[in-house]
Amino acid sequence: MLAFTLVFTGLMAGTYEATREPIARSAAAEQLRLINEVLPPASYDNTLLNDVRTLGATPELGLPKGGRIWRARKNGQPVALVFEAIAPDGYAGAIKLVIAVGADGRVGGVRVTDHHETPGLGDYIDPKKDKNKASPWVEQFVGKTLATLPLERWKVKKDGGEFNYRTGATISPRAVTNAVARAVQYASTQRDALYQ
Repeated sequence: MLAFTLVFTGLMAGTYEATREPIARSAAAEQLRLINEVLPPASYDNTLLNDVRTLGATPELGLPKGGRIWRARKNGQPVALVFEAIAPDGYAGAIKLVIAVGADGRVGGVRVTDHHETPGLGDYIDPKKDKNKASPWVEQFVGKTLATLPLERWKVKKDGGEFNYRTGATISPRAVTNAVARAVQYASTQRDALYQ
């Protein structure tokens, strides 16, 4: 039994060592692919995954346990911040997001990375599940800034704001819209500190 345990442990350790690096490369590639959905790769020239800042608890972004911000730069100058954020108030729980905010305060893109919203009803917040492939719901944030759209207008139209929603599914877009507004405001107030 002891010999079996030693051989099995050795095999497991060997398998772990053999697969650790390929798994890490695959995870990094997937992370970069997701970031590049909200921030065009040609807009920055730094090694984005290495220019990351780890945040402690950041309630402004819905991150009670903290999260990460990637800092995009071109020729050493700030281009954009890519935030992890959570909308805690989705219909079926937390909605995880990645949001790019340019150095000029413009939203570069928004992607839902995880949610449990009702299939066929509230899941259109995720462009992969949105039936409108020509103009996915999340694309309406792109280009918006606090300078052109005051914070009080960062709401769905049902609540007197600027952003569309689909009838029968207001809670999910309301949660995402509020999370994006908080991220844009956080980027605006913390910009200089976040790029350091």
